[in-house]
Amino acid sequence: MSEELSLRERKKRETRQRISDVAMGLFMRHGFDKVTVAEVARAADVSVNTVFNYFKTKEELFLDRQDTAEEFLADLVRGRAPGVSAVRAIRDDFLDAVRTRHWRYGFNAGADWWHQMVADSPALTAAVNRLHEARQEKLAAALADEADADPDDLTPRVVAAQICATLTVLTEQAHRRRRAGEAWEDILADTEKKAERAFDLLEHGIGDYPEPSR
Repeated sequence: MSEELSLRERKKRETRQRISDVAMGLFMRHGFDKVTVAEVARAADVSVNTVFNYFKTKEELFLDRQDTAEEFLADLVRGRAPGVSAVRAIRDDFLDAVRTRHWRYGFNAGADWWHQMVADSPALTAAVNRLHEARQEKLAAALADEADADPDDLTPRVVAAQICATLTVLTEQAHRRRRAGEAWEDILADTEKKAERAFDLLEHGIGDYPEPSR
């Protein structure tokens, strides 16, 4: 029974990935707003109902890693090593993403196209803003849990807002420079320096809140 379930789950994951890949190909060729869910379904050789079984909205077809994107900062805080502050854990992760061109902060190959498509579509802009809000809320909840904060303590929310604002400023500046024609190699080297300075400011102001685990 478990093997049958495993096979079924694998097929579901493969179907979901195929639909997502087909949708992204259509979005790249025609633009997000010009592609319908029915066109995605036809190209993926599935029904419209099948598409909506895996993705609640067309925006979710574009944001196919939404759950991971919303959760990963909270996961970093909960999974940090003993003696490491929340800000330090996120700082190290951000710098690693800059150096490795990882997608989680938007420095991967293809990120130029992704950001431009979001900027060109009001629906996608709104969806990405909701994703960022959810990510900040989940980070605040993780900080509150780690600090055993009272329900009316605003500190976790303030800290989460400062961290997320810092990440947004760093990534948006990098992409503005890219749109202006600068080379990624120059942008990333400078972003790394700016990130060090930005996180120095965060660590000085936020300190080790919540107290590092022991």
